[in-house]
Amino acid sequence: MALKEDVVNAIADILDVKADEIKDSETLYDSIGVDSTEMVELCVSLGKKFGIKIATNEITKSSTPLEIAALVEKKK
Repeated sequence: MALKEDVVNAIADILDVKADEIKDSETLYDSIGVDSTEMVELCVSLGKKFGIKIATNEITKSSTPLEIAALVEKKK
């Protein structure tokens, strides 16, 4: 799934971590320890990157990259 890879790479770039640190089915908090401020930044940046509107409550620290990719796909 190319979209999932795009989402993982975008998360890695936005949060300044290596893409291989982000586990597909592990929450962002568990895999890379994101905080609330980073989550807001992630929502805004992913929205801009993919040309969609993402509310700050649609992606949480408990979201997995697979769930985020599904959300992006649904909104495209």
